[in-house]
Amino acid sequence: MNRYTIHLLTFLFSLSITFVFAQENRSQPLTNNGEDENIFHHTVERGQTVYAISAMYNIDKEEIYRLNPTSRDYIKVGEILKIPQKHASDHPATGTEDLHTYHTIRAGETLYGISKQYNVQAEAITKANPGLTSLTFSAGKTIRIPATLIESLPTRALQKVTKEIEYKVKKKETMYRLCKKFNTTSSELIKLNPGLKSGLQAGMIIKVPMETEETVTTQAHEANEFDINALIKYRKEMQRVDVAKIALLLPFQTSDTKNSARIVEYYEGFLLAVDSLKKMGCSIDLSVFDIGDGIQKTQEVLKNERLTDVHLMIGGVTNEQIEMIANFARKHEIKYVIPLSSKSDRVTSGNAYVFQVNTPQSYLYSFATMRACTLFANYNVILVNTGDKEPKMEFIRTFKADMNQKNIPFREINYNERTFRNDIAGMLSTTKPNLVMPLSGSLEALVKIKGPLRTLADKNHAYQLTLFGYPEWQTYTNECIEDFFALNTYIYTPFYVNSLSSQTQSFSAKYRYWYKKNMSQTYPRYAMLGFDTGMYFMSSICKLGANFEEHLRQMQYNSLQTGLRFDTRTNNWGGFMNTNLYFVHYNKDLSIVRTE
Repeated sequence: MNRYTIHLLTFLFSLSITFVFAQENRSQPLTNNGEDENIFHHTVERGQTVYAISAMYNIDKEEIYRLNPTSRDYIKVGEILKIPQKHASDHPATGTEDLHTYHTIRAGETLYGISKQYNVQAEAITKANPGLTSLTFSAGKTIRIPATLIESLPTRALQKVTKEIEYKVKKKETMYRLCKKFNTTSSELIKLNPGLKSGLQAGMIIKVPMETEETVTTQAHEANEFDINALIKYRKEMQRVDVAKIALLLPFQTSDTKNSARIVEYYEGFLLAVDSLKKMGCSIDLSVFDIGDGIQKTQEVLKNERLTDVHLMIGGVTNEQIEMIANFARKHEIKYVIPLSSKSDRVTSGNAYVFQVNTPQSYLYSFATMRACTLFANYNVILVNTGDKEPKMEFIRTFKADMNQKNIPFREINYNERTFRNDIAGMLSTTKPNLVMPLSGSLEALVKIKGPLRTLADKNHAYQLTLFGYPEWQTYTNECIEDFFALNTYIYTPFYVNSLSSQTQSFSAKYRYWYKKNMSQTYPRYAMLGFDTGMYFMSSICKLGANFEEHLRQMQYNSLQTGLRFDTRTNNWGGFMNTNLYFVHYNKDLSIVRTE
């Protein structure tokens, strides 16, 4: 057998194997997500952790680790995780809020098609996914499917119904007056009462038509494909309100006097926001409740009937209080703001009514590194391990992953007190700007490197040095402000106060006038946090209505201290998380610029 024949037979054999394999693949039925009906796929988004994802789907972290062994060490943006499926149709009678089937949208799928696939009314799917829009209905996104089947889902509506009732004719009543009274005609009355042909007499019992409105229950009809797919294309109209009804639930009386003082300052700042908005023409009805530092008093407060009628609830400090208030808000369909805790992403990811002001660290890190990679894409990046306490390992790991993904080279150096200046000088570039960042946010770490860096910058002007650091660096300005300016420093932070701005000075003066004291010099300042939170959310209701979350992209607010941005939900059925982040730049010309 010659070589040509052998090659031909090999080609035909491989072709036949390919054909059989293709035939086998074609014969396999596709499940809901293309693989296994007991799992679905989740695409990791920026800032998400395994904890946040497990909270999102109400499962244990170990279940995710079991199906995705490498996730125990690290997950990255864009990675696809296998998630165990809980089928809502297996538990249709429980009525439990968390029992849903989860579906990962595939390319080409429509809301109409998914509705048909699960035999669930499209309106029920959109209700279970308040964040579902034409933008979020895309391949790779996950939606949840409720358990209610189309054939078991009746509709209820008010309809006009005409009934016949008996009526006793009064003295002096005429046919004309009866027709006017019951909005009918004489011929209709005679048709119902043939005896009227002989004349109308007082005391007669006659039948008259009466039009009333009744709630009529009918089986759901099948809408057409165009109408179903249009459900996610349009925003709801604004629900204007005359008076914004607000409930503030805070632990004023606690065993922790330091924390109590902060809560009081938050409340004081909030009251200044109420005053400012009233002067701007907003009508506000504020109810304030003391929920103590446990859950017993919170439970008592939530029994107050006044709370069921408010547009917005703000407050809660402990995880137990927050979860209790969030459940109440979901039950009564009331918007709820978590103003202080950054550890409530479990609540936020599963409750469509929640707004979380204080961004969790994982999301904050992710937003910051994404911005940093854009801002410093052409820099010579050097990371310095000073060996100090509390290194920012999660932040640094995220930063490295983003730099690798964007092909931004970086180098690392271990700090040595005797040789650091020479060591880092050998790594600096004279042809492009240099970015230096310590792995720790401590003052000790900053003090170790700032002196040698300033010496290098002063002696060799060819080095374009920029220092990059952390939110807590704001507290080091007494010791390091000159170094920040000299080293062209940037810090990322969710809050920043420019004490020299006219806005800040005006607020500080108003605070002193109202309360006969100065604000506590905490970071952040609680009075300003209360003011910013109050101004943003109360003005949102006044300007955008009770369903302000549908129109938040229109909301513009120049914060005193804490930036607020709630334009996207954590997922299609979850609440809103603050995604605002500041980069504060200490320029060499001694100016300070805060950019979002």
